[in-house]
Amino acid sequence: MEKLQAALAKARSDRSAPRGAGGGLKVRVPRPVRPGPTGQDALWQGLPAMRLSDRALAKHRIVTREASDDSTPFDIMRTKILLQMQQNGWSRLAVTSPMPQSGKTTTACNLALGLGRQNGLRAMLFDFDLNDPSVHAFFEQTPDHTIGEVLSQDVDFADQALRIGDNVAVSMSNRVEDDPTRILLSEKTEDVLDSIQDRYKPDIMIFDLPSVLVGDNTRAFLKNVDCALIIARANTTRYAQFDTCEREIAEHTNVLGVVLNAFRHGAAQNDFE
Repeated sequence: MEKLQAALAKARSDRSAPRGAGGGLKVRVPRPVRPGPTGQDALWQGLPAMRLSDRALAKHRIVTREASDDSTPFDIMRTKILLQMQQNGWSRLAVTSPMPQSGKTTTACNLALGLGRQNGLRAMLFDFDLNDPSVHAFFEQTPDHTIGEVLSQDVDFADQALRIGDNVAVSMSNRVEDDPTRILLSEKTEDVLDSIQDRYKPDIMIFDLPSVLVGDNTRAFLKNVDCALIIARANTTRYAQFDTCEREIAEHTNVLGVVLNAFRHGAAQNDFE
């Protein structure tokens, strides 16, 4: 009887103890689960990632994806803009020009990608040139929805915007809006932008706006930004056009600065007439 009890006790002990590779059961230790992103991190990671083509970037003179000699002028501009906006507590920047073909969209795209190389900083780029949207062509992307649908609250920002890297969001349109001024003057537009800013908390929001002297769309929107950057083109922009543009912008927001685009070193002083 004692032998039988001892054998039963040994069998119970063998069944309850973990065994090695000799054929018995193993105790499985669960792997630690890494926590996923939360808060703003989760919102930003939830935006679909945009795949950029080096060929497309080079074609459209977008040179700030990586640091290089070509990116240096834009990097200097980026740093000056950041410092001035931070000193004044500003977060919304308009990029515009007196007349078209001055390089404002090229500047806006390069500024956005340059900001993306700053760790710990988040930027958004909006194509608000609703009469002639072109940011999608610069990045060679086809968004499923337009900015107009976001501003009218028919589509959520998370379903329309795309993400470059971890910290740049781009909201683009691929068609002309029927009545841009109505959209840009709407209180709903202001509310939507406030909501996006409250949810995603970007450090800087960049708005690529139409040229000031070709219509009233930019005037309609400038009340929604803290400051504006004016892009003039050497040997194309007339001084009278620039002067009028600067005065018009100053009536609605702060003039952050002026970029003289396509300037040739050693060129005659009357390039900017």
